[in-house]
Amino acid sequence: MREKLMILQKQAGQDLSQCSTLEDLNEFRIKYMGKKGELTQVLRGMGGLSPEERPVIGQQANEIRDSLEKKLEEATEKVKIREIEQRLARESIDVTLPGIGPELGRQHPLHLVLGRIEEIFVGMGFAVEEGPEIEHDYYNFEALNIPKDHPARDMQDSFYITPEVLLRTHTSPMQARVMEKTRPRVPVKIIVPGKVYRRDDDATHSPMFHQVEGLVIAEGIRFSDLKGTLLQFARQMFGPEREIRLRPSFFPFTEPSAEVDVSCGVCGGIGCRTCKHTGWLEILGSGMVHPRVLEMGGYDPEKVSGFAFGMGVERIAMLKYDLDDMRMFFENDIRFLRQF
Repeated sequence: MREKLMILQKQAGQDLSQCSTLEDLNEFRIKYMGKKGELTQVLRGMGGLSPEERPVIGQQANEIRDSLEKKLEEATEKVKIREIEQRLARESIDVTLPGIGPELGRQHPLHLVLGRIEEIFVGMGFAVEEGPEIEHDYYNFEALNIPKDHPARDMQDSFYITPEVLLRTHTSPMQARVMEKTRPRVPVKIIVPGKVYRRDDDATHSPMFHQVEGLVIAEGIRFSDLKGTLLQFARQMFGPEREIRLRPSFFPFTEPSAEVDVSCGVCGGIGCRTCKHTGWLEILGSGMVHPRVLEMGGYDPEKVSGFAFGMGVERIAMLKYDLDDMRMFFENDIRFLRQF
């Protein structure tokens, strides 16, 4: 066994001296010190030695292995240095060239639009509130005049966690929460930005999207106050020349209710492909707060009134940037995001 180890050490030294590349050195390591290497095979044969010989041969084998590992490490370092020197001799480096700086990030277009919406309404005296994305059925539906058997629930196909807990389908639950927290104090003047969830997915819908809810409650609030607020918003968001129109609609938590359109910025309201030749683009839903919602929130509808509105941030962004597919916001394509 001793003779085998001595022969192996001598042969390994000769083979190592012939290695001139990193590939050669790797083959050397596998040949002698790999799982099936020659040194490993010798060590496995120690089971047939007598108890007196095993520690002596084991010590000798360990010394040979340590010696080979040290020489292999030294040879590897020399080969690396030689390869770098050869590469520098072949290639010229112009140290006067400018370096490659890190690419700076930028805000997502949805964050830009959401920030602008908040800026506009804060400028009109609104406070910003936030609420939970996992919501109770009571706040998401019942406190907004949508009982369990109401057909309006079919319009918001929902992600339920339990029969009474779900991912909120709109930011409107904060209407009820804020009224509970502030009653009977007036005025209430808030917007509520945040994520909402519905089982819907196509070019103009997403199972997760962003909304901004608005709520105003005070004495003497009229429908004209709602229209004036939304006209001011539309002109600050889309341009001072824009007009709005209100169309009758239905929402369980407002009465009367209206869909709000903004005049098309492409054709100036004349009619084009963008607005489907109507001259108008729908941007949000709104209405006067339903008396039943005021009562459930602890307010007397005979003494106070209010208006509410809700808009999809993705919808506003698509109109502002003239996009036709909402899914582009969530695909993380850097070529798309660089435009904003």
